[in-house]
Amino acid sequence: MIPNQRHLFSIPEDVTYLNCAYTAPLMKTAEAAGRRAVTAKAHPWQITPAHFFSTIAPVKEKFARLVNCTPRDVAIIPAVSYGIAVAAKNLPLSAGEEILVLDEQFPSNVYVWQKKAVQAAGKVTVIQRPEDHDWTRAVIEAISKKTAIAALPHCHWTDGSRLDLEAVGQRCREVGAALCIDATQSLGALPLDINVVQPDFLLTTAHKWLLGPYSLGFAYVAPQWQAGSPLEENWLNRKGSEDFSRLVDYRDEYQPGAARFDMGAASQFVLAPVADAALAQILDWGVAQIASTLSARITRVAELSLEMGLNVLPSNVRSPHMTGIGFPDGLPEGLGDALACDRIFVSIRGTAVRVAPHLYTGDGDILRLVEVLRRFAG
Repeated sequence: MIPNQRHLFSIPEDVTYLNCAYTAPLMKTAEAAGRRAVTAKAHPWQITPAHFFSTIAPVKEKFARLVNCTPRDVAIIPAVSYGIAVAAKNLPLSAGEEILVLDEQFPSNVYVWQKKAVQAAGKVTVIQRPEDHDWTRAVIEAISKKTAIAALPHCHWTDGSRLDLEAVGQRCREVGAALCIDATQSLGALPLDINVVQPDFLLTTAHKWLLGPYSLGFAYVAPQWQAGSPLEENWLNRKGSEDFSRLVDYRDEYQPGAARFDMGAASQFVLAPVADAALAQILDWGVAQIASTLSARITRVAELSLEMGLNVLPSNVRSPHMTGIGFPDGLPEGLGDALACDRIFVSIRGTAVRVAPHLYTGDGDILRLVEVLRRFAG
């Protein structure tokens, strides 16, 4: 268990922030890194050509350590939708084949697949939520020889119901299907090992469970796809672009590995140092330790909710870092306003109150949430 880390964040004492799944607060170290980066941009004469590459090298290296791959496998993207578009451009789909998604999956991991299915005369198959919330079983049963791509999250964004990606990945390999993972709502708080899951693509943003900035994300690209087509052509992803004096000696070759998929302006002079500071702290804590600590918080929320007669996910399908709380007769009118009035910040997703704490969450925060819920539980 990691002790409460609220002192590392600029969160007022009267604020209960249980909304990391919406967007995370920056740590003080990340704030400071951002300020230094902005100040450095005020002195552009100090920015050398080497900085265009040295700024992103540390974040790629730390992200690679986080998921157990090599920095060569990592690309810088501005958003998960960008990375999913890269995956869709490179993963094959033939007429009659299908792309699997979950019911009410986040739209950024649906729209591009719908478009691809139309273009290829394939189809998108939506896996309905099972009554027992066991997505793993439902997904494995749905994967068949006609499945070309499984485009899935690690956990459902509305309530944290979890998928066993190791089992899903194994089933995908058995039928020759590609696995594309949106890890937005898990990576940084839920352990994931690339060598175990073996996805074809894995995409995530930095601003949620990686405690980083908005408009910066990461793509893992499996080696077998690293000779593919990038989404855009830019000077930075071409081989030899480190030599600014020869940029107009146009070249067909790309940077090695996944760097060919780097977004334009991937150097991210302001955002990359913020992400680097956040990743450094996450690696220091350890994702397994983060998950274990948050699991104790979520378990307590679940226990107290059940005592009030509220609905929570069974422990065997619940993620350790976030969960949804439902009311038997639907969400009471005025609940969201009452929580906000007490400076308790959560998200309402579907018919559930989504609770997403982090290491800045203490026992008092949980009790403040429960006190408001109890007023509406009758």
